[in-house]
Amino acid sequence: MNRSDEIRDLYITGLRNAHAMESQAMSVIDAQLARLESYPEMTQMLQQHRRETEGQIARLDRILEGMGESASTLKDTAMSAMGSMHAMGNALAADEVLKNHMADYMFEHFEIAAYTSLITMAEANGDTASIPLLQQNLAEEQRFQQQLIDSLPGVTQTFLQRTESGQKADV
Repeated sequence: MNRSDEIRDLYITGLRNAHAMESQAMSVIDAQLARLESYPEMTQMLQQHRRETEGQIARLDRILEGMGESASTLKDTAMSAMGSMHAMGNALAADEVLKNHMADYMFEHFEIAAYTSLITMAEANGDTASIPLLQQNLAEEQRFQQQLIDSLPGVTQTFLQRTESGQKADV
């Protein structure tokens, strides 16, 4: 295997990993939406990002298909299961909504790093057609990350107010 084949294989692996990462994100979002009751602004943000995530998966599928490849069903399934388990772990916490919000913010950092790396790999592979698709995914992740950090003080205040008034505050 020559060096350019190795670089291509690394790029395909990265694309498959990103696809699995987005499958995990869908599982986490779905689990959070299923439990979220008292935070309509969070519900709206998660629903919007879920739609974006569906688009991101479609763009990754398009890139992989253009290279004659497909996503890894095994990776997608494993990452989806991990996402569900993570969300369930937070469900046990009295401050579930805050833990989920912070975990979502951290996960966005990971996704931003993954897309930044994939754009560099696309450039190294001469896959200029895929760069705008990857940049779109990156921009959506950056936008959601900013929404999460901007909304954290308000979510925290709502959580504290609901706790103080004796209302259900966790979700």
